[in-house]
Amino acid sequence: MKEKVLFTLQTPYRKPLQVKGWYFGNPEEKTLAVMGALRGNEIQQMFLCSQLIQALAKLEEQGALSPDCGIVVVPCANQFSMNVGRRFWAADNTDINRMFPGYDGGETTQRIAARIFSALTGYAYGIHVASLYLPGDCIPHIRIMETGYQRPEDAEGFGLPYTLLRKPRPYDTTTLNYNWQIWNTQAFSLYASETDDLDPVAAQLGVEAILRFLAGKGFCRSVVGPGEATSLHHEENLINILSPVGGLLVHRLPLGAMVDAGDLLACILDPCTGQVLEQLFAPVFGRIFFRHRSRLIHGHDVAFRILKGNDPGVE
Repeated sequence: MKEKVLFTLQTPYRKPLQVKGWYFGNPEEKTLAVMGALRGNEIQQMFLCSQLIQALAKLEEQGALSPDCGIVVVPCANQFSMNVGRRFWAADNTDINRMFPGYDGGETTQRIAARIFSALTGYAYGIHVASLYLPGDCIPHIRIMETGYQRPEDAEGFGLPYTLLRKPRPYDTTTLNYNWQIWNTQAFSLYASETDDLDPVAAQLGVEAILRFLAGKGFCRSVVGPGEATSLHHEENLINILSPVGGLLVHRLPLGAMVDAGDLLACILDPCTGQVLEQLFAPVFGRIFFRHRSRLIHGHDVAFRILKGNDPGVE
């Protein structure tokens, strides 16, 4: 294992920002790049990368990495925002993951993105340990951008039950995942349930998925089980259920539960009187894929996302 400072950036009123990467295996090979937290509240994403570093260090000590394998893990690129409790870049509220491939002569987040991308370009595979934009919990899964360069069959190597294929919208063209693919890196986004809290079980599931992927490609000796069969779904199969009113959200079913159309998902109560203001029902048969976490919910917030069932896969 080798620790390396990828770049240093001066920041106002604080110490310079140092973005570090941890390298494993053959330094001449560019096999896999793993990017963790790009946002200041991505605690789970940084934690997962820290556990991956521990696992890869053990594999390297045991001689279990292939001589043709070179890996870099970058746990965090936004310590500045983490330190002040902000999701986006604290100085101007911009999102690093909407600045790729970056511009080294531009604004701060453009320069950060440019230097990250320069350090992570040229790898055969790239994994961004990403977070949802919605405030809540999701089933751990893989997402792939449909850029025309994607190979969704590679996602089977992670052994997670679900892979979602996303048709890029205009704002997706400035994400790390999209630009990795355009520059000939097979890119995956790994979602590990939590964001601003720790879920060690989900983090370990993500670490095992990455190691399983490496083992399946022949880059390390297998140290985890075979995982689960992966089913491919278009992101359009996720059905949003919005809260019609604000109030206290009381869940009736857990994340991951299978539901039939008409099943009661949650009640929304008046915060002061406890009166039931609304009931939220499943509109289709499927699985609860996302669940709003906060017990206070606003009107028109996404309360649940249901992954429709009976989908045989992607044609």
